[in-house]
Amino acid sequence: MKSLFLREVSAFFSSLTGYMVIVVFLVINGLFLWVFPGEMNLLDAGYANLDTLFVISPWVFLFLLPAITMRSFAEERKNHSLDLLLTRPVSELQLVLAKYAASVLVAVMAILPTLFFYVAIVALGSKEMPPDTGAILGSYLGLVFLAAAYASIGIFASSLTDNSIIAFILAVLLCFFFFLGFNSVGYLSSQGAAGNLIINLGIDAHYQSMRRGVIDTRDVVYFLSLSLLFILLTRTKLNSRNW
Repeated sequence: MKSLFLREVSAFFSSLTGYMVIVVFLVINGLFLWVFPGEMNLLDAGYANLDTLFVISPWVFLFLLPAITMRSFAEERKNHSLDLLLTRPVSELQLVLAKYAASVLVAVMAILPTLFFYVAIVALGSKEMPPDTGAILGSYLGLVFLAAAYASIGIFASSLTDNSIIAFILAVLLCFFFFLGFNSVGYLSSQGAAGNLIINLGIDAHYQSMRRGVIDTRDVVYFLSLSLLFILLTRTKLNSRNW
């Protein structure tokens, strides 16, 4: 599995994919944080926080993670190399995990340079009103979990087709539904306990909870369960070729 993981990481960075994801993520967030005027701009807002980063990033990842994962299995199917790949002493689950872990690693590598934004707001902030470090750390952890969930959805979408563009579109739609779709359904269906239950099935409710700086076990379990669900669905889809 380790060799497969390294193979996938190498594939990302032997082409422009990995570099483009990191650059696009940093440029978009940097523009909103420092260049575009308005309330999202740190210098215009007048107080030191990274709320803009954690508001914009889920939307940026909504497109970047599907772009990372769209070739994962679609390209293997198109080139008829999937069966050849599985002739190695590796299971379907190990193959899925290797591709998934490589995709998450690229996302984390895109997030890490934004720590310089945190250093900047600490320098800009006053001693009387320092940045809320707890909330920022919780937001970073939530963003990593969100990216991991998007990656699992993207891997699954890629396993459904041999067309990378279709895989990308399917992944974007699925990620959007899990990010905000449950919110819409919950608000429309009911304002009571049933509505809250539906809303809590979505990513956004748990992401926003972690942004408050409180790491609730329920949020961690949700993200891990969602990622595991789509990993197992992908494995089942791959295994179905033998049925």
